[in-house]
Amino acid sequence: MITDEMLDEYRVKGTKVRVIRDINEINDVLGIVLAWDDQTVLIRKMNRKVLKLNRNYTYLSADESRPEFIDL
Repeated sequence: MITDEMLDEYRVKGTKVRVIRDINEINDVLGIVLAWDDQTVLIRKMNRKVLKLNRNYTYLSADESRPEFIDL
């Protein structure tokens, strides 16, 4: 699970993040962190839609390459 400190850093800097939900890269979500609580994270996609995602997903900076092997 991603820490509050990492989420706050992404939010304050306005860093674009990649949320890896499963093994298929096409299902990744790219967006900006808006808010979070103990269970969920709000992400604003580039088309301005807002998604409420589980906090247990893998969150990376969008600049980082997607890992080949993901521990889901």
